[in-house]
Amino acid sequence: MFDDLDDLYQDLILDHNRNPRNFRRLETPTHHAHGHNPLCGDSILLHLKIENECIIDIAFSGDGCAISKSSASLMTEALKGKSTDEAIHLFESFHRMILEEKDDESAVLGKLSSLKGVREFPVRVKCAMLAWQTLHAALTQSTAKISTE
Repeated sequence: MFDDLDDLYQDLILDHNRNPRNFRRLETPTHHAHGHNPLCGDSILLHLKIENECIIDIAFSGDGCAISKSSASLMTEALKGKSTDEAIHLFESFHRMILEEKDDESAVLGKLSSLKGVREFPVRVKCAMLAWQTLHAALTQSTAKISTE
């Protein structure tokens, strides 16, 4: 059974890499941020359209590895239609799952849990976190350079 779940998660990650959801630019974003992982060269530009504290639309563009692109794709799917408070809560839950090895986040994260295996590969953790760190910067309208280093 465990191997089947691993296979499902791997298939999900590969699907989001090959066919990333929301991979485009928004014409009129209200929030945006650019993130970069200098270790491997991953780069993401994240655009959000927020109205009344609700994420009406979210999109990303850039170049990255399969983990980076899949993480961004899964993230945008999970956040569309959510409130900004819910988005911050998901950011915190994802952060705990990846960096603090908290398995109890799976119920909150749903499909995003497919990325929990990344924590076994410290170099890849930065790839999975890039989109999320960029999201946090966009939501807080931070002007700081977003980098995984």
